[in-house]
Amino acid sequence: MSEQPEAGAAARHTPVLLQRCVDLLTPALQEPGAVMVDCTLGMGGHTEGVLRAFEHVRVVGIDRDPQALALAGQRLAAFGDRFTGVHAVYDEIGDVLDRLGLPAVQGVLMDLGVSSLQLDETERGFAYAHDAPLDMRMDPTTGPTAADVLNTYDERDIARVLRVYGEERFAARIARGIVRRRERTPLTRTSELVDLVRAGVPAATRHTGGHPAKRTFQALRIEVNGELAALERALPAAIEALAVGGRIVVEAYQSLEDRLVKRALAVGATSSAPPDLPVEPVTHTPYLRLLTRGAEEADEAELARNPRAQSVRLRAAERLRPTPDHLRTPRRAA
Repeated sequence: MSEQPEAGAAARHTPVLLQRCVDLLTPALQEPGAVMVDCTLGMGGHTEGVLRAFEHVRVVGIDRDPQALALAGQRLAAFGDRFTGVHAVYDEIGDVLDRLGLPAVQGVLMDLGVSSLQLDETERGFAYAHDAPLDMRMDPTTGPTAADVLNTYDERDIARVLRVYGEERFAARIARGIVRRRERTPLTRTSELVDLVRAGVPAATRHTGGHPAKRTFQALRIEVNGELAALERALPAAIEALAVGGRIVVEAYQSLEDRLVKRALAVGATSSAPPDLPVEPVTHTPYLRLLTRGAEEADEAELARNPRAQSVRLRAAERLRPTPDHLRTPRRAA
């Protein structure tokens, strides 16, 4: 059961860096008829902030989690048809906008990673601090669970997932322990995995760098939900959805996500002309302008309001012109 089964979305969720996100989006959303896509709707905190700040703006909220969509829908019901919720993964942004008859939008917001809802609903299996089924699916209606990964991947693939997605130094040792354990009986509970991780991490390092299972749980969550692959597709698709003058704001919470965001925005903000050309062709000038100096972090006041902002890294950019043909990422088949 949820620890707060009767609480509404607003009571359960404080959006990270809300005012900074609104400030960055403001120049684009002041346009009459402006539309923003909240690619990671969650419990609707950022969307509510935008809808309150701009009386004319419409928001399309995308989320793969049906429970989040339901809670956000209740929270945002007062805004009527200014809010549209869509059950999808955010890399489908182009298809979603096509279905809604929206050729371009003025704002895109992404608040990446696991949501407050998913962390707080202990039975979803995202939190290493509570015993629960090994699930970790953001959309619990489809796809393999964390238990499926742990019980069917071979030892080398488990180690790869932990090393690449969790940056876990002891990935091989943990993977070996998982395979030995499942030979006796399949893993089904998060507490079983926590015990195996503790056993696989040397005693001298268990008390540094936070909970020893943190990196393993992150890695499994990313693998189960295909998060990095979806983000790699979603970033160019979101940029393509922006009208000229439109803005994109992305909040990342771990280095693998932030690296992808930094790279995608840098491509658009950098000339694509060969460095030895005497004159830069217009077709090679940047089509994005970076709005942040590197990645912005939460200040002390934000952390006092919302401890989950601890690891946030925020980046933003504005579209200057259409993406040149030679840099446009082809749309994937629907």
